[in-house]
Amino acid sequence: MDAIKPRLASLVHLTRPLALAFVGIVLMSLGFAFLLLWLIQPGPTPDLIYYTLLFFIPQPWRALLLISAGLIVLGLGIWYLSDMVVLPLPHGAAHEDEIVVSSRRDTRPLRVVVMSGGAGILVLSDLSESVQRMTCITPVQDPVEYYYRASNLGQLPNMYYIVPTPDPLKVYAELDDGTLINVMHIDHHPELAPRHVARLMLLPSTTTGRLLAPADAPALQQQVVTTPLPQVVRDAIRTADAIILGPGSLFESILPNFLLDELREAVQQSRARTIYVCNLMTEPGLTTGFSVGDHIRQIKRYAGFTPDYVLVNVQRIDPDIREIYAAAHQVPVYLTPEEYEETSVPASAQMSQKQVLIEGSVIIETDLASAVIQSRASITKPGESRAVRVLRHDPEKLKLAILEVLRRI
Repeated sequence: MDAIKPRLASLVHLTRPLALAFVGIVLMSLGFAFLLLWLIQPGPTPDLIYYTLLFFIPQPWRALLLISAGLIVLGLGIWYLSDMVVLPLPHGAAHEDEIVVSSRRDTRPLRVVVMSGGAGILVLSDLSESVQRMTCITPVQDPVEYYYRASNLGQLPNMYYIVPTPDPLKVYAELDDGTLINVMHIDHHPELAPRHVARLMLLPSTTTGRLLAPADAPALQQQVVTTPLPQVVRDAIRTADAIILGPGSLFESILPNFLLDELREAVQQSRARTIYVCNLMTEPGLTTGFSVGDHIRQIKRYAGFTPDYVLVNVQRIDPDIREIYAAAHQVPVYLTPEEYEETSVPASAQMSQKQVLIEGSVIIETDLASAVIQSRASITKPGESRAVRVLRHDPEKLKLAILEVLRRI
């Protein structure tokens, strides 16, 4: 029975062509039945059957009419059916064991939902011109900054902003050394740079203190927040064709929203494809030492799914930029050699080129970043700043990469 259920479930994608084929066969059967009835001269017929089955039309013409209609409907069903094919996916692929591929292209503009940081939405703003609707769900702990950044974008088309909770919440992290701290203040503590997040907690806005003692953990656990999800958020997720996670801080901007049970369940139940824009660099005190696979596993841990596609930057980084980031305990986020060797899927009849899968996510490596000049404050000399070259997601490159993924949907 366990082996039969997945096979039957895959037929849901073929409901329309199979239904048309069934109706066509029924009509043809009725037509042939009328031919037989005409040959054997049927007796009186009730009015309901008389009009429903077209008895007011001479029987030979009625039979030919139904047979013709049946052939047309059956042909239509077969036409739709021949336009589709069910292919088995490689072992470990996300969501289903099979994929339905159609040669028909849906030309309807897509609807996307974005969950990213405030800076991330600025990077993705141009994407709104290429979709039917782009709904941005603000981070639970910082909707004010999000709206402030959004106001600088002016009146962009098809772009909307909604909050997942009526009031902002606070997100605390327990680091791998037991430190409890508000995730938005980790960068204020350089001594925490070598650490990474071991656990996230969603707490009321009344929680006081930025850096707490490990002994406070049991009390904080009792304050974990549950809040109803607004209907507008549910509708946006339900009707989305794609959900984009990032760009933005993994533990500050993306994962906190998934601590809301109803939001997490809404995304899990959505038929939308998910795209994760992986960070360019590790984040001190948050993702120190993380590879691409580690980022994906954290999404799986907190969101309960793995993204369908993960965009990873593979641009060569100049040595001087690497040195700047290395001084801040940051390194590029790349696939490790082990991830390449253990998760590579050879090309096959279904795939024209070799792909890398991690936890079922398809990894797409491409050039996503550009170096920009940015003024940075000095930690050792407050009040002073210097111009440095930093790496940022390039809006145009990222837009083109996402649109290419959306074409696959």
